[in-house]
Amino acid sequence: MLAMVLSFFDQFMSPTYMGVPLMALALVLPWILYPTPSSRWLDNRLITLQSWGIFQFTRQIFMPINPEGHKWALMLTSLMVFLLSLNMLGLLPYTFTPTTQLSLNMGIAVVLWLATVLIGLRNQPTHALGHLLPEGTPTPLIPILIIIETISLFIRPLALGVRLTANLTAGHLLIQLIATAAFVLGPLMPVVSLLTMILLFLLTLLEVAVAMIQAYVFVLLISLYLQENV
Repeated sequence: MLAMVLSFFDQFMSPTYMGVPLMALALVLPWILYPTPSSRWLDNRLITLQSWGIFQFTRQIFMPINPEGHKWALMLTSLMVFLLSLNMLGLLPYTFTPTTQLSLNMGIAVVLWLATVLIGLRNQPTHALGHLLPEGTPTPLIPILIIIETISLFIRPLALGVRLTANLTAGHLLIQLIATAAFVLGPLMPVVSLLTMILLFLLTLLEVAVAMIQAYVFVLLISLYLQENV
C-alpha cells in the first residue's frame, strides 16, 4: 500500500538525468514552442491568433490600473503565457509539471508581491500603510486590526503559491487514480471500466480548464496587488 502511495507522488519529483536536474530544461522549453512574430505586414493565422489573445488579456488585466502600473504589462503578460504553457504541457503523458512544485510558485509569488509592496511604500507610503487600519475603526480595536491586517498582508504570497500548487497537484492525482482504476477494472468489469474512462476524459477536460484558470487567477491577483499600490 505504501509503495502504491509513493508511486502516485513520484510524478511530482523533479526529474534528473545522470544526476543533473532537468527543472531548468522544463522551464525553458515552453518558450521554444511559440512562433516568433515577423516583420512582415501580414502574419500567418497562428501568429495572428497568438497576438490577438495576448492583446485581449493585457487590455483586460490593465484596464483598471493607473498608467503608472502599465510598465508591468510585459512582465505580467509573459508570466501568464509562461504559467499557462507549463500547466498545459504538464497534462501530456510522461511530462513533468514544474508548477506543482511549491518552491517554484512561492519564488514567483514572493518576489512579485514584495515588488508591489515596495512600490507602494516608495510612491505613496501613507496610502500603503493606511491599508493596515480601516477608516473609522474604534480606538480599542486599533492594535488588534493592525495585527490582523499585517498578517493578512504577509499571507498573500503564501496563498498565491499554495493555491496554484494545490489545484494542479490535486488534479494530477485524480487523473492518475481514475486512470489506474480504469486499467485495473478493464479485465474484471469492462462496463464499469468504460464508464471510468468516460469520467477520466471529462476530468481531463476539467483539468485543461483548471490549468488555464489558475494561471489567469495567479496573474490577476498580482495585478490587484499592484493596483492597490500604484
